[in-house]
Order: sequence, then C-alpha cells, then structure tokens
Amino acid sequence: MDKNMHIFYTPDIQKQESYTLPADESRHCIRVLRLKTDDEVQLIDGRGNLYSGVIYEPDPRGCKIAVNDMISDYHKRNFHLHIAIAPTRNTDRFEWFLEKATEIGIDEITPLLCSRSERNTLKYERLNKVIVAAMKQSVIAKKPVLNEFAEIGAFLKKRLNGHILKFIAHCADGVRKNIDHIYCPGRNVICLIGPEGDFTAEEIELAIKNQFQPVTLGTNRLRTETAGVVACEIFNFLNSTRRPESG
Repeated sequence: MDKNMHIFYTPDIQKQESYTLPADESRHCIRVLRLKTDDEVQLIDGRGNLYSGVIYEPDPRGCKIAVNDMISDYHKRNFHLHIAIAPTRNTDRFEWFLEKATEIGIDEITPLLCSRSERNTLKYERLNKVIVAAMKQSVIAKKPVLNEFAEIGAFLKKRLNGHILKFIAHCADGVRKNIDHIYCPGRNVICLIGPEGDFTAEEIELAIKNQFQPVTLGTNRLRTETAGVVACEIFNFLNSTRRPESG
C-alpha cells in the first residue's frame, strides 16, 4: 500500500466496480487536494475493508472512482479493546483522547457518567468526525464505536461476555496490579477510566464486586484523557509483543 495515497471515508460503499464519493469528500478531493483523472485513491468503509481505485470523473459535486481492488479485514487486530471513560469538562481534551486512541487502535468507547463527572452531554456528530479523521490519518479501515453515555452503576452491573477481561484503573489506596502482570494477550478487554477526581470508593467497590480487577497505569497521577491513551497503548503494546496464551 502507498502510504502517500489519499484516503476517503465511504461508509456506504459495497463490492462494486464504480463508486461516487459523497459531496463533502468530493469537494475535498477535487477543490482542496486538486486530484484529477487517473489519480489513485483509497477508500475505507468503517467495516474493516480497504478499497483501491482510480479517479475517472473528477467532479467536485460527485467524484467518480473506478474501484479495482478490495482488502477485507484490513489490519484486523486479534483482540477487542473497549475503554469506558468519563469525558473531560474541556471537550478539546476528550477529542484528543478519541483521536489518539483511534490512531493507536481501539474498537469501542463508552462515555461514563460517574459521581464526579464534569460533563454529561456530548456532540456525537462532531466526535465521530474526529474519529473518522484519525482513521484516515492512520489508514484504519474499521471505525471504532462511540456509544451513548452510560451511568456507571448500570454499566458495571451490565452482563458482559464471559471471555472479556475487565479492569478498572484508579488512584485510590488499595491493591492495584500492573496490567502486564494480569492481562493475557489475545483476550478481549474493557478498561474503566474515571473523571479528574477519580472514581469514588463506592464506585470502585461496586466495580470489584462485578469482577473488575483494579489496575495501575504507573506511579504518576494522569489526567483523564492521558490515562485513556496510556491504557490504550498498553493493551496494544502487549498484544504486539506477546503471544496469546493457549487454551
């Protein structure tokens, strides 16, 4: 794959020989990037497929592309990473988390509503645009899922697949283990990240009662968005450097 090739997000594309870019992507393609006939491009559908094609009608209202190849499950990872995190009061910081987590590799994000949460509303359309931009930047074909807000009590009690490893990262006193000591590469995982004031003692206790294992992200106290990115990087690093355990 040509790393310098321009990439466009095309969620409605199917297996077909010709595709017309959406209006916003067409304008960007022709007016901004100034691409022309016979220029090669790549398309991602958010479902894990990467398409290659050539422009044959460079119309800014609907740029037409001849699709000549498709790679399914492009760079599919061997585990599912779900981070549930309390959004920051400053929206820019939460957008930064979404951008970096997408670039590093994440499958699902759930905004948590905790006792000490600083924000309980989000502009989902804008946040999904941040995710798509990060996908295009890093050539990621599968779009991370951004869920609706979840109240932490209900979320902790939610019945999850038994094969998912569950962690809660917090800074309170008590036994907390390093993730690399207890995580098995290849296993699906969900990790909880609290608000700036951290989870309350009651929230931590409820998480532990629901089989969430307390973990530490290091000796330094991290901002919420930084903690989310660090957790994301740890799980991706462990899965890239260790072989999954058998059985």
